[in-house]
Amino acid sequence: MNNKYTILVVDDEKDNLQLFMRTLRKDYNVLFANRGLEGLEILKNNEVDMIISDHKMPEMEGTEFLKKAYEIKPESVRMLVTAFADSEILREAINAGKVQRYLKKPWTPNDLLNVVEACFEVYQLNIDNQKLAEDLKNLFSGTISAIMEALDAKDPFTSGRSKRVTFYALKIGEAYGLSDERLSELEIAGLLHDIGMIGVPVNVITKPGNLTDEEYELIKSHTIMAMKILVEIKQLNHVVKIVGCHHEHYNGEGYPYGLKGEEIPVESQIIAIADAYDGLTSERAYRKSLAHEEAVRKIKSAAGSQFNPTVIEAFSKAIDKAKEEIINFDFKNLDISNNIDDSIEIKVDLSDLSDTKFPE
Repeated sequence: MNNKYTILVVDDEKDNLQLFMRTLRKDYNVLFANRGLEGLEILKNNEVDMIISDHKMPEMEGTEFLKKAYEIKPESVRMLVTAFADSEILREAINAGKVQRYLKKPWTPNDLLNVVEACFEVYQLNIDNQKLAEDLKNLFSGTISAIMEALDAKDPFTSGRSKRVTFYALKIGEAYGLSDERLSELEIAGLLHDIGMIGVPVNVITKPGNLTDEEYELIKSHTIMAMKILVEIKQLNHVVKIVGCHHEHYNGEGYPYGLKGEEIPVESQIIAIADAYDGLTSERAYRKSLAHEEAVRKIKSAAGSQFNPTVIEAFSKAIDKAKEEIINFDFKNLDISNNIDDSIEIKVDLSDLSDTKFPE
């Protein structure tokens, strides 16, 4: 198996190409082109780790070639070789061609090898970091999925609820105009919005009749418990407040802090509406589900009191289509309820819930 890096060299002078070949072929796979267009075709059909281009060439100068090369292989290292260390040329090479290094003519084989080796050290480090980040992301996603499945297993009536709420929330968030970054935060917060329910006894969550005042306080405590769980995970600090505020009401009559209006994160208000819609249209232990139209009417009637009117507008735009689209999504529910010991609960100290603060 050949694990050598592949380098494409573009130069219109045959002698220069031969010198590149003699210098690089021992340690690298080397491809050649004597003009820019030929080099672009090679890039389209080959995996290339580094692109080395002369500057002064007929048909297409090196800066223009490297700019087009970046569009084809943005991840490759790019180097410009030039006899003119002119600041304007270098500025164009860096800005347009995204050149990481340049080599001034005349160069020696040692000059070239030293620069190439230094470039590939950084290149490999970036690859390793990207792989590590992807591995951590996959591990993190798996952890979230495991938490959701454990939560779903506590109540068969709410199985898959976190995924559905997240789906609706993202559709509302898109209609509201949230940026991709905020949609990403909304997605994580939606998946974890009810994580605090893990600390609520199963018999309370699944009770078919009316809750006592004490039981209702236990249900309400899930928002604070969620924050106490998530605040310990540094990577989730940015969603703690979103999760903790999804039961705050626009008029200030919600919980746990009695926030109102713009004090409540928009993402929390979006999750609140998505949560309400899914709750109304899903069968629960204590009531039957409502039809889509009736659920939408009920939610709209709470605009200005429980819900933010502007977010309600986004909900109104998105929900009919979302209701149809969700049918095509695969929300497989892993049946692990038989493997869950109902007596095992995450124990959260309720004595100091009022002291829980949002992370800075």
